Amino acid sequence: MLFNSFAFLLVFLPCALLLHWAVERFRPEWRLHALALLSFIFYGYWDWRFLPLLAGSILVNWLVAETFGKTKLGVLIPLALGANLLVLGVFKYFNLFAELANLIPGLHAPRLAVALPLGISFFTFHHVMYLVDLRGGRAPRYDLVRYALYIGFFPQVLAGPLVRWSEVMHQFDERPYARADAAERFARGLMLLTVGLAKKVFLGDPLADYANPVFHAAAQGKAVTVVEAWQATLGFTFQIYFDFSGYTDMALGLALLFGVVLPQNFDVPYRAVSLRDFWRRWHMTLSRFLRDYLYIPLGGSRRGLPMQVWALFATMALGGLWHGAGLTFVAWGVAHGVGLGAGVLWRRSGLHMPWLLGWALTASFVVLCWVLFRAPTFDAALRIYEALFGFAPLGSGFRWRTIALAAAIAIIGPTAWTFVHRVPPWRPLAVGFAALFVIVLFKIGDDANYEFIYFQF
Repeated sequence: MLFNSFAFLLVFLPCALLLHWAVERFRPEWRLHALALLSFIFYGYWDWRFLPLLAGSILVNWLVAETFGKTKLGVLIPLALGANLLVLGVFKYFNLFAELANLIPGLHAPRLAVALPLGISFFTFHHVMYLVDLRGGRAPRYDLVRYALYIGFFPQVLAGPLVRWSEVMHQFDERPYARADAAERFARGLMLLTVGLAKKVFLGDPLADYANPVFHAAAQGKAVTVVEAWQATLGFTFQIYFDFSGYTDMALGLALLFGVVLPQNFDVPYRAVSLRDFWRRWHMTLSRFLRDYLYIPLGGSRRGLPMQVWALFATMALGGLWHGAGLTFVAWGVAHGVGLGAGVLWRRSGLHMPWLLGWALTASFVVLCWVLFRAPTFDAALRIYEALFGFAPLGSGFRWRTIALAAAIAIIGPTAWTFVHRVPPWRPLAVGFAALFVIVLFKIGDDANYEFIYFQF
């Protein structure tokens, strides 16, 4: 069920909160079992056929961790990591590799008609983080219930944020409603949920109507005007931000309602003054994962400048591939890898760049790269680029109001997390948030609800 759906907001969430409160109040030793059960119910609601995959991956990886802890058999962790990536590859990348193989004359690779299990990229990376840290002696062993909750906790199982075991495992043993600040945390969780819903419903979804028809037309080979191309590109630039950051706000807010603090994922990224700064602000938990579990093992900055540039390039190319089984995603990652490498060379040269110029260049680069991310094919991306650079009819009717509002909020900030933790307890503010929540519900009832963009990854 979508976070922005009546099924979730009016049925699952109230029932889940009531059950969690009752268990935490009368049987606190059952709290983690209840949260794990709720998480499996939430995941199984999408498609019960994928539930055995999630449960099986949790059980197998936990058994590997247990066996490794008892035997210290070094080969177990690499085998488990390989198996996790193989499962991810079969579901997500098999058909892509089959298409590439079919480019070879005389080779006819089969295609698999399988649906992509929701959240498989995210829960696979959670397995990877834990197993790598376990092998490195940084992570302890946990019982099956705690491990299942770490992997499948429903606010973050579908699209993150990517949470390290060290950030949440200790929180599972707390009595969240017995804390002195329990009411305040619960209230701020509701505020985050409401802000995230508002960002999705009032900005992300309307901007999708600016972008989707144009990219669809480009994919069908239709002509795209300059005005349409800029409207679609800028629309998607802010759509993906408000869609994904809105989801993250909801995830963080929902986790707070159940007594868990998840890491932030965005820090006003469109205010970045360099590409490195952008990736420290955008999808921060993924950036951290790529840095610690891919870039550094590839050599990072420890083996000289050529290796550092190569590690950046390879990391971002693989990061692009993680986002989707398409060569346009790889090209998007490669472009960012090249851009980050150029940034390293610029810093090594000792040259200075004024912050305003740095912001303008970074924003332009990021916006243009989003075309590769959004376009379904290179041909569609090329049509958009041609129009962006004036090689198309000018057109008319640029729809700028929602884009301008979205740009102002995205660039000026602050983040939702910062906002809800700065505002003081005030009754009129609570009334205002309650009214906003009701308005969001009416909006959800009136309009078609788009799935979150990152659910497809």
